[in-house]
Amino acid sequence: MKINKNISIDDSLILFETFRASGPGGQNVNKVETAVRLRLDLKPLKLSEDFFKRLKRTAGNKITNDGELIIAARRYRNQEKNKTDALERLKALFIKAAEKPKRRVKTKPTQAAKEKRLSQKKRRGEVKLSRRKKFDS
Repeated sequence: MKINKNISIDDSLILFETFRASGPGGQNVNKVETAVRLRLDLKPLKLSEDFFKRLKRTAGNKITNDGELIIAARRYRNQEKNKTDALERLKALFIKAAEKPKRRVKTKPTQAAKEKRLSQKKRRGEVKLSRRKKFDS
């Protein structure tokens, strides 16, 4: 399976399991295993450390402690459509993880912004001061 020009996954590493899906479908739900669980062992892929970290952050709890990616697809009432859905979601995860995040450029507030902030604080303090009750001593 080709993800993009740099990443491809050997089809023999992708395992599919079928199971009965919950939800609408009447008696058919109790008889036919339409839901699909895609399993992919990530260790043989030899992913770079950065890519694996981004994939783990993107996939969340879909990656087990053993380094296996599990995607359950039960959106459709058809097993083939669920299989296709699972593969598309796998591809989307890998594409999202392949995007390197832009480095944030640190900036400092301008002198004008600092002065504006301080003048607003001063004005607000004066408003609060004017609300105080004045006691005669």
